[in-house]
Amino acid sequence: MTATLLLTRADVEQDLTPQACSAAVEDAFRQHALGTVSAPGILSMHAAHGGFHVKAGFLSGYFAAKINANFPANADLPTIQGAVILFDASNGRPLAIMDSISITALRTAAATAVAAKYLAREDCDTLLICGCGAQAASQLDALRHVRRARRILAYDRDRSRAAAFAKRFNTSAVEDVAAAARSSDIVVTCTTANRYFIEREMIRPGTFIAAVGADNESKQEIEPALLAHSKIVTDLTAQAACIGELHHAIDAGLMSMTDVHAELAEVIAGRKPGREAADEIIVFDSTGTGLQDVAAAIAVYQRALERNKKAGGIAAGLLARSFSLC
Repeated sequence: MTATLLLTRADVEQDLTPQACSAAVEDAFRQHALGTVSAPGILSMHAAHGGFHVKAGFLSGYFAAKINANFPANADLPTIQGAVILFDASNGRPLAIMDSISITALRTAAATAVAAKYLAREDCDTLLICGCGAQAASQLDALRHVRRARRILAYDRDRSRAAAFAKRFNTSAVEDVAAAARSSDIVVTCTTANRYFIEREMIRPGTFIAAVGADNESKQEIEPALLAHSKIVTDLTAQAACIGELHHAIDAGLMSMTDVHAELAEVIAGRKPGREAADEIIVFDSTGTGLQDVAAAIAVYQRALERNKKAGGIAAGLLARSFSLC
């Protein structure tokens, strides 16, 4: 019997490029729309200073469950830590255990890139990244493969973090988020905010917004009134109505689930239109799904098997000896 592979964060980053991850996530969404895979599941539990969630899904003969801890106040540890376990769905055999930090960042950014491919205008002069933490680099890297912005702006409440990000990625740090948003064609929000900071009056016609940060009911980045006056595309509408930006718009009495234009899978599969006019404001409510996790995990696993084979079967043993969650 083949040993269970233990894959570190470095292994994941080596084996999963932004392009490969985006292709895997796009195909997974397409299969979901066509009804060839079951709906993914989620379980969340709160802790004193953070929380845990489990996201799981089936895809192409595999099953994966990701267990993530999310502790925003961590100082010496990453905010998000965890592991993904990949199984053979035909017999339950665990195939791989892999660090989830990069899986989470890459598959989340992949969903943004896929959404931008279908929902953002072709011409993109300015891209604004709000939140310069661990997710920001992956978002920028993935988006660069689908839209080429002439100017990239970086905003963070921590000005030193925005400055460091701007220096590292040759972008421009900004302090006035309202002015930056008004001049942007694509706005990505990937923060831990629990109160919206992107308001309706900040967004000009034609803007595409990827709202990434809200993945539990207490997190919020987008003003509900902005959602109510935009075309909304979700990753999973039922999930967004519980933990995403849509949740806050529903609570404010401004929207219902029936006001959502489409799920991203429906747009990818051609069942619902994407962008229909240049002046549409479109918000992608990205809460993160187990479908993305299993798609990314499969891509990592298959590439790791290839490396193992080329190394004459030695790689799995090396991976097992060097495994750690960070």
